[in-house]
Amino acid sequence: MNALDIEAVKALLASPKKITIIPHRNPDGDAMGSTLALYHFLLKQQHDAVVVSPNEFPDFLAWLPSSGKVMVFEKNTENCTRRLQESDLIFALDFNALHRVGDIMEPTLKALDKTFIMIDHHQFPDGFSKYTFSDTSYGSTCEMVYHFIQQLGLKSLIDKTIATCIYTGIVTDSGSFRFPATTSTTHRVVADLIDLGIENSAIHNQLFDTSSYNRLQLLGRALQNMKLMPEYKTSYITLSQEELDHFNYQKGDTEGIVNYGLTIDGIDLTAIFIENKDEGIVKISFRSQGSFDVNQFSRNYFGGGGHVNAAGGKSVRPLQETVAEFERIVKEVKK
Repeated sequence: MNALDIEAVKALLASPKKITIIPHRNPDGDAMGSTLALYHFLLKQQHDAVVVSPNEFPDFLAWLPSSGKVMVFEKNTENCTRRLQESDLIFALDFNALHRVGDIMEPTLKALDKTFIMIDHHQFPDGFSKYTFSDTSYGSTCEMVYHFIQQLGLKSLIDKTIATCIYTGIVTDSGSFRFPATTSTTHRVVADLIDLGIENSAIHNQLFDTSSYNRLQLLGRALQNMKLMPEYKTSYITLSQEELDHFNYQKGDTEGIVNYGLTIDGIDLTAIFIENKDEGIVKISFRSQGSFDVNQFSRNYFGGGGHVNAAGGKSVRPLQETVAEFERIVKEVKK
């Protein structure tokens, strides 16, 4: 965000406003961490702030400070729509295209004549926001929120609560600090958060060590379903709706499973295909290491996008047809 935009946003925030903060649909740790961090920051400036999530977020994030106050658009469409229509400002965090909020919420956002402010680290942002802080060099939107507050000259307002939310997004989107976008600046930010009193060990426990028995059984089935295409340095996992139902799937239970495909020696591309019969789609997550660009791969073939090494997509074809198409494309692309 350039200096002129920062000054303009400062002016907007100089007096109390009604502000709504939105993450993407199926919000992860970075989406919820960044929105709740900004929510607590705005409250300290006497703004009337609310987080409106397109749909429910996973239970393993329900411990985040004030997560119980988050409004869910798909559960309470009328009240959420009214809130959006009454808002002076709308922050869009961790997404850069309105379709990322899903088909149910997108038309409402498109119909609004409001000032949008975007903070996001994905590639190719759309032009729906008046003020945009977009930078793909950051490993998380949470780290960007920290710098956004710093650029406003209000870093002193970051307290333990805000720091806890920011740390959550940094640690989840960085793969516990192992992904390439983790920089020395990231570690300096985290050091500052620790100095503010966050309980980093307890946060890790809440995020990664609270699995249900059924979730671990589902993980076991996913690993059993893993297939290799060694000549193309590729692996993939499938989970059918029947398998999800068998293990009493809850939102968030498949989080992180895709990463196991990259732990195999010699693999630089992996994917997970998760059937969702209620929505009539197969949800796909891609991961890569090295120079293989899964953002472009997903955009070209599966209507998605994301980062160079982490992206998502979807397919309206049946699960087996989707997998067969993926195999065909991989063979063609990685010949």
